[in-house]
Amino acid sequence: MKVAVVILNWNGKQLLEQFLPSVVAYSQDADIYVADNASTDDSVSFVKANFPSVYVIQNKVNGGYAKGYNDALRQIKADAFCLLNSDVEVTEHWLQPIISTFDKYPNIAIIQPKLLDYKRRDYYEYAGAAGGFIDKYGYPYCRGRIFDTVERDEDQYNDADIFWASGACLFIRSHIFQQLNGFDESFFAHMEEIDVCWRVHNLGYAIRYVQDCVVYHVGGATLKNSNPKKTFLNFRNSLFTLTKNAGGNLFSLILVRLLLDGLAALKFLIEFKFFHILAILKAHFSFYSHLPRLLKQRKQLENSYNYYQISSIVWTYFVRKRKEFNCL
Repeated sequence: MKVAVVILNWNGKQLLEQFLPSVVAYSQDADIYVADNASTDDSVSFVKANFPSVYVIQNKVNGGYAKGYNDALRQIKADAFCLLNSDVEVTEHWLQPIISTFDKYPNIAIIQPKLLDYKRRDYYEYAGAAGGFIDKYGYPYCRGRIFDTVERDEDQYNDADIFWASGACLFIRSHIFQQLNGFDESFFAHMEEIDVCWRVHNLGYAIRYVQDCVVYHVGGATLKNSNPKKTFLNFRNSLFTLTKNAGGNLFSLILVRLLLDGLAALKFLIEFKFFHILAILKAHFSFYSHLPRLLKQRKQLENSYNYYQISSIVWTYFVRKRKEFNCL
């Protein structure tokens, strides 16, 4: 299997200096690409001068994660793509378990490795931990991370089928990525990988977590959790994903979700995070403006994957006080 490791970069020279060496050292079985999203720093010249074995693709605009990868991957020939954040340190022999799993299970379309915290290396990392799931109302959570509770890695989560894989390090078969027409570019960034994973399930394919592939992720290097823009993208894109992909009565589903978002705004109010409240309002108005397009995409849905294991992770976490995945 030919694998292409593709690192999306935007003004990230420092991150490339720090993390690209591990990728080059431990990825002899793959071609390595840096896909640059119209950076204004000297990222591109740095890579060309210091890593001659790394291919550079220069996108004409900064279209975020979604368009950035769509534009780059159209130019790459491989059996599988590894979409790798620029703030990820990989480990020796990290690709072998992925290639072996793809070879053994042709129905697996996407794989996520074990995602550990670069700064607290014995803990899972927030962005994807040991693989993701989603509740009835579109709130994502992970094996090893629910809301702000992150578990210590004690090998408690073995290889398993999951609902979504983190975009921090996501392996996908190239022909399936092309069949899906890539990411939905209206997302720009955040939760576009969940949308892709949902569409993969709707096609009848599986998504897998493979624990023997281990990577360390800094997280928030491009956009921190404290940034209201991240709040806007997460809340809006979650509504996008539900509207496009969820089966059942959409009206009641979205109504409950909007009410839950209101509770989240109340929590931000108590915490005096007023810009985050504004971000949620902006997310809702942006969702309404995109609704005709989303409903049109929904009409094209042939199958609806039964996606949730529990109805409300909000209720389970905040009311029932179930803080760890194995306690759900």
